[in-house]
Amino acid sequence: MEQNIEQQVTRGLGQQPTQPTQTQKSFPFTTEIITLPSKGLVYPESNALSKGEVTIKLMTAKEEDIITNQNLIRKGLHLDKLLESVVVEPGVDINDLVLGDKNAILVSSRILAFGTDYDVTINDPADNEPVSVTVDLSKIKIKEVDESKLNRNNEYEFILPKTKTPIKFKLLTHGDEILIAKDIEASEKLTKQSNEITTRYRRIITEVNGTRDFGYISNFVSNQLLAADSKSLRKYISEITPDLDLTFEYESLMTGEKEALRIPFGVDFFYPTD
Repeated sequence: MEQNIEQQVTRGLGQQPTQPTQTQKSFPFTTEIITLPSKGLVYPESNALSKGEVTIKLMTAKEEDIITNQNLIRKGLHLDKLLESVVVEPGVDINDLVLGDKNAILVSSRILAFGTDYDVTINDPADNEPVSVTVDLSKIKIKEVDESKLNRNNEYEFILPKTKTPIKFKLLTHGDEILIAKDIEASEKLTKQSNEITTRYRRIITEVNGTRDFGYISNFVSNQLLAADSKSLRKYISEITPDLDLTFEYESLMTGEKEALRIPFGVDFFYPTD
């Protein structure tokens, strides 16, 4: 008969663990409670994610098998399978996770498994020469967004500034990303070229000029969405998207100047070789 072990839980990146309360569900493994960047504000109240936090299990040898599986890595599925394995919150469908919340779960899982130091090689912006740095993952913070712009329908209005076209769009979820990857793969086999930007827009944009017909939206994206409007839309989406601030402060060895650089995420991020 399986026995439950005593758990420790934490709320959010970099916070100290606390002992479980009477209302916290007991699991036969150690768990942590992760605060979601969205605070649950983008999910319907009926969704288990709407409470703004999710319980994950600490990575074990089972998860090591997943993140080192070369077949999964080649197919780009190792992180999807890792996510499926570590999220143990009752009632949660990982396909519903908006991407910023997904990032928080994956980064937290890595920190809990292997610590906060992440050794990586980057190119110094001053001379473009490779340099080894250690990124302190405990300094990653949740990005500040205007929460008043978020809603539980996860649908947002925007006027394209160049053409004045009214559209509605959604913040992509993990499930959307899976569908986008399949669409891109199918299209590349058929046309022998990449169309990632337009493929993503067909999933992001939910309405154009009051029309929700997918064929109409697809035609608009391919033939009428101007580059200037596309840039403005991407900027606005970035502004309202709950996520982690996935940058670190780098001080150039050549010039001494400090600059915020994006943290590079390679295979070693989730399974350090040293």
